[in-house]
Amino acid sequence: MKKLFLLLPLISVIALHSQRPGGNQGQRPDPITITGKVLDQETGQPLEYATLILQSVRNPENVTGGITNANGDFAVETIPGNYNIRIEYISYKTYALERQALRSATDLGTIKLALDVEQLEAVEVVGERTTVELRLDKKVYNVGSDLTVKGGSVTDVLDNVPSVSVDVEGNISLRGNESVRILINGKPSALSGLSPEALQQLPADAIERVEVITNPSARYDAEGTAGILNIILKQSKTAGLNGSVNVFAGNPDSYGGNISLNLRRDKFNIFSNTSYRYTKGPGNALFEQENFNEDGSTASFQDEYRDYQRQSEGFNTNIGFEYFIDSTSSITNSFVYRNSNGDDTTDIDFFNYDAAKNPTIRRNRFTNELEDEENIQYSVNYIKRFNNDGHELKVDYQYSTGNELENSIINEVILGDNIQLDTEQTINDESQKNQLLQADYVLPFGKDNQSQLELGYRGTFNNFNTDFDFGILENGVLYSNPNFSNELNYKEYVNALYTQLGSKFGKWNLLGGLRMETSDIGIELVNTNDVTDKDYTNWFPSIFVGYEFSEKEQVTLSYSRRLRRPWSRFINPFPSRSSNTNLFQGNPDLDPTFTDAYDFGYLKRWEKLSFTTSAYFNRSTGVFQFITQETGDFVTIENPSDPSNPVVVPVQARTPINLATDERYGMEFTTTYTPKRNWRLTWNVNVFQQKLRGDYSYVNFQDEQITQNFDANNFTWFSRLSAKLPLPWEIDFQTNAFYRGPSEDAQSKNKGILSTNLAFSKDVIKDKATLSLNVSDLFNSRKRKSETRTDNVFTYSEFQWRQRQINLSFLYRFNEQKNQRRRNGESPRGGDGGEFEIEG
Repeated sequence: MKKLFLLLPLISVIALHSQRPGGNQGQRPDPITITGKVLDQETGQPLEYATLILQSVRNPENVTGGITNANGDFAVETIPGNYNIRIEYISYKTYALERQALRSATDLGTIKLALDVEQLEAVEVVGERTTVELRLDKKVYNVGSDLTVKGGSVTDVLDNVPSVSVDVEGNISLRGNESVRILINGKPSALSGLSPEALQQLPADAIERVEVITNPSARYDAEGTAGILNIILKQSKTAGLNGSVNVFAGNPDSYGGNISLNLRRDKFNIFSNTSYRYTKGPGNALFEQENFNEDGSTASFQDEYRDYQRQSEGFNTNIGFEYFIDSTSSITNSFVYRNSNGDDTTDIDFFNYDAAKNPTIRRNRFTNELEDEENIQYSVNYIKRFNNDGHELKVDYQYSTGNELENSIINEVILGDNIQLDTEQTINDESQKNQLLQADYVLPFGKDNQSQLELGYRGTFNNFNTDFDFGILENGVLYSNPNFSNELNYKEYVNALYTQLGSKFGKWNLLGGLRMETSDIGIELVNTNDVTDKDYTNWFPSIFVGYEFSEKEQVTLSYSRRLRRPWSRFINPFPSRSSNTNLFQGNPDLDPTFTDAYDFGYLKRWEKLSFTTSAYFNRSTGVFQFITQETGDFVTIENPSDPSNPVVVPVQARTPINLATDERYGMEFTTTYTPKRNWRLTWNVNVFQQKLRGDYSYVNFQDEQITQNFDANNFTWFSRLSAKLPLPWEIDFQTNAFYRGPSEDAQSKNKGILSTNLAFSKDVIKDKATLSLNVSDLFNSRKRKSETRTDNVFTYSEFQWRQRQINLSFLYRFNEQKNQRRRNGESPRGGDGGEFEIEG
């Protein structure tokens, strides 16, 4: 893989070579300059920071522009073409010229803008509200100003996006399916770290928008059977130095800050986002376990009460430099560094009873886990835009490393007689090295560029290592247990080629594509010399059809094939030891899950109301299913009151397996109503039916072949209601309520969960700053409650990852307006692959 580093200078050489005179240079138009002056119509005073927007007529995704200086003058370079021209300034009427042919340097003259209160209100609504754009192969949610996530993280933002939910452990689901791919600016990122918890260190204020791609086209990585969530981070397009500073503090103990800076000049753009975050996350859980004899009679009981105290401290910085080689090409370098450490404790009280529910013993198990994680990522991007709108070449290279060390010391004591059991220690040392090489070529063609051809390559080369050691700690020396200690090397190399062709015929949009991925998987357990190699080639077709009734009404129909590869938590075979009777461990022999996904979408907008709905059907094979089974091991505990009859507790392990087929079909509805200025009501409902079919066979500790049937039918739903409205004294109020309905899987029944958030916000210091107070999980009710039954054990459990959180945040903006945001349909370039959208 070291050879890939040779591509870095090669990309730079290509970028520079493309600027030298040559035989093709005459085909490339020279840039032209658009100039003018903007004044206040009543006073004649120049308007500084008025915005000039040049939007390509052929490809509305191509947007450029600039702002006026202190004298109201602007001068913007662009390539010749046909443009829609707009000049905007907050609280003023917009000046617009449609379909202007700009072939040479043009002076628009003096433009006078008139004050317009109604326009001011419209700008505020667009800048503050969460809006949705339905495109042929994705939905785009412009996050807006969500008060309930101020001082929060990216995870909090995602939990407020329609179709997305975050469970009590921080796992992210799309339409109730956890197989969702998380991208940042269109690519895997060190900001997402080795685990989903890393997203909790990325501040909410860093997000520009979230793209929900429920049925991705062939241009996207095939990973994620539920779809893709593409998080686009903020990056200002405004000339000069601008940015914001945000600080927050909360209870339980939580504080931190974030600073975003952007310096843009004619030839370069420097951007950075740096944050620090400290949090304490108290949580709790209980397991009430009833153990049965082989004849079905009760053998014993055990109650397990857990108290979690999680303490984490994280630092993130993302620094980038974009150089504009000329008006048609640029090269961007960016560097990401993330460091976090944790000091977590798990305090478990065990209460054991005999068959008649008479107390036998009580014991306490205390775990202290120290965690240190570091991620580094470097990426370079080169983009070349040719003379036709949308005709471009992109080349990306990305290299990242990650290290995570978890060191746990576990003490257990039998209470009453104060008998100290052996001290256990686990050391889990994980590391990964990832490389990404990607090239995308887009060629519009035909009349008015109504058609488009895309070609691309993506190679991902990931190496994952886990060194796990478990044993007894005596006098500071770890005596390793070889039955539980091992080293895992996991290699995943994926090479992909894709092509897709799209065209627009009147009101019809068509897009079809095919992606081919070859995978080379290597699994090695070093200590036991277990080696497994898996090589396979898969094809992933996609097709999309869209019809536009009008600008405000459209439908889409799509099909794609996807897969889900196991990630580190799923393949790590080393068990968690916080509890010695309820274990969790991964399965390194997991194979990918494959899914055929069908989706029908409809969008309708009225003046004050928008309505979006989707009907979907997914059929998956080789589905990951977490099963709980008895390991055949028992924890034997000395009973001080009856030494001849020790307490024996069966050990259960929860692990993922590939379990047959899963059919999921459902519908979702999202409605947004804005009755008047600064009011917004949003309601989202997702209803789906899941049918799981599969059998699992294993050999138990008595060398018996056991076959378990895991057929399950699960109907469930979740709903989110959000309301935002103004209060007296110019205070904004927002509340969100989320309900997840009851659900079932192969072995468990989960009860419904209701949670509520609320927030207050007020602009201060002449609207340059915002003060916000928010409460997450107002009624402290966000708990997972479930019942699980195996052959010989019944367990009732409750789990609360984080208790109610209260945050106070202060955001200060400099050289940028509160609502300085692109309008609906003019989102900045970014994302995975080309930005060409055959839009309905």
